[in-house]
Amino acid sequence: MPYAQPPVGSLRFSAPKSLDKAWKGPRSATEFGWMCIGYGSDTQNLGNPVNEDCLTINIVRPSGVKAGDELPVGLWVHGGSYTNGGSRDPRYNLSYIVDQSVKEGKPIVAASINYRVSQWGFLFSEEMQKEGAGNLGFKDQRMAMRWLQDNVAAFGGSPDKVTVWGESAGARSLGMQLVAYDGQHGNLFRAAVLESGSPVALFNDASDWQAYYDALVKKTGCDSATNNLECLRGLPWETLNEIFNGTSLGVTMPTLTAVIDGDFMTAQASQLLLSGKFAHVPLLMGNNFDEGTAYAKKGINTTEQFQSWLSSLGLSTAQVATATTLYPDIPDEGIPASFVGRPTNEYGSQWKRVAAFAGDFQQHAGRRLLAHVYSASSIPVFSYLWNVYVNGLPPILGATHFQEVAFVFNNIKGVGYKPNPFENKPETFVELADLMSKMWVSFMHDLTPNTVETAPSHVAWPQYTLDEPLNIVFDVNKTDLTYTAVDIVRKEQVAFLLDSVFA
Repeated sequence: MPYAQPPVGSLRFSAPKSLDKAWKGPRSATEFGWMCIGYGSDTQNLGNPVNEDCLTINIVRPSGVKAGDELPVGLWVHGGSYTNGGSRDPRYNLSYIVDQSVKEGKPIVAASINYRVSQWGFLFSEEMQKEGAGNLGFKDQRMAMRWLQDNVAAFGGSPDKVTVWGESAGARSLGMQLVAYDGQHGNLFRAAVLESGSPVALFNDASDWQAYYDALVKKTGCDSATNNLECLRGLPWETLNEIFNGTSLGVTMPTLTAVIDGDFMTAQASQLLLSGKFAHVPLLMGNNFDEGTAYAKKGINTTEQFQSWLSSLGLSTAQVATATTLYPDIPDEGIPASFVGRPTNEYGSQWKRVAAFAGDFQQHAGRRLLAHVYSASSIPVFSYLWNVYVNGLPPILGATHFQEVAFVFNNIKGVGYKPNPFENKPETFVELADLMSKMWVSFMHDLTPNTVETAPSHVAWPQYTLDEPLNIVFDVNKTDLTYTAVDIVRKEQVAFLLDSVFA
C-alpha cells in the first residue's frame, strides 16, 4: 500500500509528499510492492525488483482482527547499509512473529516499509538544502509513521501503541528518528527496538556532498541548466541508475548517513543526546558479540596499514595515535575471541585488531552512549548482547552482524537464508529463537520483555541503569540460554570513541 506520493519526476530528490488521491471500493494489496532502487546483495539476490515508485507499507495482522481492536503495533524498518534492501525480502516475513504473538497471548499488528536508499535517498547539496531536501530516506520513514497514525486503526492496530523496530541501517535510522527535530517525535511511536544500530556516527553536511553533487551535475549535462536540481529530476531514471551503480565521477562519495541540514538533523547525534534532545521512549537494543567482523577491512598486516585505515574513517592524526595504543596488535585482545591466533589468509594478520576497533566504532560505542543517556533520564532501557555461531558462516566471523534477525523473527525454517542458519544445529537454537521472539513481542505489547508467559521463571532481563549497567547475553551454550554481564567490555576504548571521535 502506498504511504506517500511516488517520488518520481518533480518529486525525485524531494521530501516525501503525503498522498493526494483516494480510491473507492476495495483495493487489492496482496503482493509486496517494488523495492526502492539500491545496489547490493540484499537487492540483487531477489532479482532486482526495483522501481522509483517504491514508498509502500505492508501490514500483517492476526486472523480475525478487525478495526477497533487496538492491538499494539510493531513497525519494522529494514537494514542494508542505506544502499539497498527492502520489505519484500523473505527474511523479513512478519507472519512468524505475528503468529508467535498470538500463541503467547499478546497479539500484535506488524508493519514493514520501503524507504529510498543509496543516492536516491541520501544525495545532498547546497541546492537540495535550500529546498529542504535532505535526509530523504529518513523523511520517508517519518512519513510512513504518520500514515500508520492515520490508518492503522482500520487494521485493528492502535496508533497510540506503535513500537518502531529495525536492524543495522534500520536500527540506525530509528536512532536518527530518536534525535530528529531535536527529539520532537510527535507521539508517532511509544517505544523503539534497535538491533545493531544507533544514531551515533560522523554526520556530513552540504559542503561534504557538494563536490560529488557537482560532478554528478556535470556528468549528466545538467551543469548548463538554469536549475541543475530540476534538470536531475527530469532525467530518465536509467541515466542516473547507470551512474549511481558504478560510473566513476572522479570524486569520492561521502559515507551514507544523516546530514546536518538544519531541519531534520540539527547537530551530531552525540551532542543531541547529551543535551537531552531525544525522544523519551523506552528502548530495547543490543549488539552481537562480533559486530566488527562485518565492518573490518581485510588485508591489513601492518600497523601502518591499520593507521591508514583509521584515517580513512575520519580520525585525526592524534586520534589515530591514541587508537593505535588502545587497540594493540595482540590477537587475544581482538575479536572474535573464539578464533585463536592470527589468520593466514586474505583477512590479514591484524584482522582481530581491526575487527575490535570496527565493532566499537560502528556499533558498541553508540549503544553504550544511548544506554547511559536514556538511563540517566530514568527511561527504561533493556540492553542485550548476542553470542551465537550460526550455520553457514566461517569461524573467523564469530557471532557477527545480522545473524540474530532469524531468531527475533522466529524464522526457524530459515526462509530467505542460504544456508538455513538453524540447519544441523542443536535444539537450543530453536529454543533461543522462541525465547527471543517472545521477548520482543512482550516489549512491543507491554513495554517490557519480562512478561513472557512461557519463559523459564528464572530468566529475567534486567533493566539497564547507571548503577547496574547490565546486559542480558543470549547464548545457546548456557543452560538457560541467557546470562547477565556488566557492560564494561573495552571500557577505556569506548570512552575514547565517545569523548573524542564522536564528540
